This record gives sequence, structure tokens and C-alpha cells, in this order.
Amino acid sequence: QVQLVESGGGSVQAGGSLRLSCTASGRTFGNYIMGWFRQVPGKGREFVAAISRIGGITYYADSVKGRFTTSRDNAKNTVYLQMNSLKPEDTAVYYCAADSDDSSRLYSTREEVYDYWGQGTQVTVSS
Repeated sequence: QVQLVESGGGSVQAGGSLRLSCTASGRTFGNYIMGWFRQVPGKGREFVAAISRIGGITYYADSVKGRFTTSRDNAKNTVYLQMNSLKPEDTAVYYCAADSDDSSRLYSTREEVYDYWGQGTQVTVSS
């Protein structure tokens, strides 16, 4: 089992920045593709970003491209989501997720691919 713990959420004004962290338990973090999703009340989870096992490949939703950056430090079992130029529409609960499948997949935008999920952290952006 893998446990994921997110931190770094909070409230910020539009145009501001936040950095989310997600730390995983266990010693095989480098084997996992990591993803970030977000959810607002009444809607399903929306893909935000993903990063390959070593971190050389990243992929972003169009809505956050150019503003958000994901990175990882496998020595610290941690993945990050740096969020800049935040907008009120970025307000959501943000989740990190891990894909433990050992396929040749480099990243995924599909929620159902991910095996493990964090508890979520609230991000609120005011106008």
C-alpha cells in the first residue's frame, strides 16, 4: 500500500502563487507515474498535470499550461505542483495520485489509471 499526503493548500488572491507537495510512503516512489487532479463541488475530478517516473516528461491540462509546473524529487518521495498566476477558477480540492502499473506508459491523464490517492488539499483563489 502507498499512502500519499498532500500539503501546501490555502487561500490566495488572484495572480498569486502556491506550491503543493505530495509525499509518498514506501521505497518505490520512483516506480510511480504521478498525477494531479482537482475537483469542485458537484463535478467530477479534472486532470491537471502528470509527470513520468524519472520526471523527464510532464503533461498539463490546457487550462493550466504555462501557469502550473509539476516536478518530483524521488530521493524525498515527493512530487510538487507549483501554481502561479492563480485564477478564481482554479479554486478546488487538489489531489495527487500514483500509478503503480509497470507498463511502458510514461504518464496518464485518465483518473481510472491511478491506484492511490491523497486526501486532497483545498486551494481557494479570491478575485
